[in-house]
Amino acid sequence: MLKIHPQHVPYVPLVSVPFTTSTEETFTIWMKSLILSGKGCTVFDSNGRIVYRVDNYNRKYCDEVYLMDSTGKVLFTIRRKKFRLIKFWEGFRTFSGRVNDEDKNPGFEVRKSCRILRCDSICEVIVRLHGDQPCQHYRIESCPGKSTFKIVDKLGRLITEVKRKQSKSGVSLGEDVLTMVVEPHIDHSLVMGLVVVYSLINGTM
Repeated sequence: MLKIHPQHVPYVPLVSVPFTTSTEETFTIWMKSLILSGKGCTVFDSNGRIVYRVDNYNRKYCDEVYLMDSTGKVLFTIRRKKFRLIKFWEGFRTFSGRVNDEDKNPGFEVRKSCRILRCDSICEVIVRLHGDQPCQHYRIESCPGKSTFKIVDKLGRLITEVKRKQSKSGVSLGEDVLTMVVEPHIDHSLVMGLVVVYSLINGTM
């Protein structure tokens, strides 16, 4: 854990954090579950504290996973859906933090676009977290063979960037250790939900 987050933190507390801040935030994503033999990821804030986690006890390609905060409270239930030949993912915001207590309507939907003539990979995102507001459209953009990807809005403005983490001396850590930078006034939990879906689509979780 100290290699992943290099600050000297002898004890890593489990804390709850606000989902939106007025400043840019940096997180470390370790593509490992803290549960033995489990699949998932563990997310640290810039102080080395665990803030999000995914612990998948089932097979690698699961049709349902849960994004939780550090205490195990479920924030999003993420489900893989299929309509005829189209596969997509939906994320449902939970009310009480318990399984099966989520909103009836998905808070976001992610579909992978087919771009045969281009080398990049695109996922289209529709966010409907607030029923009284228009839906928001995002894209997850990446290039094959690279761990770097970013989330942009419909105008191409950067929302989040995820890339392989480097030490202070510039040495890249393992491919399963990533840095996520989130722009101000963006819901971190929503971003993490989209990162989880992207990882599931690409088989890295």
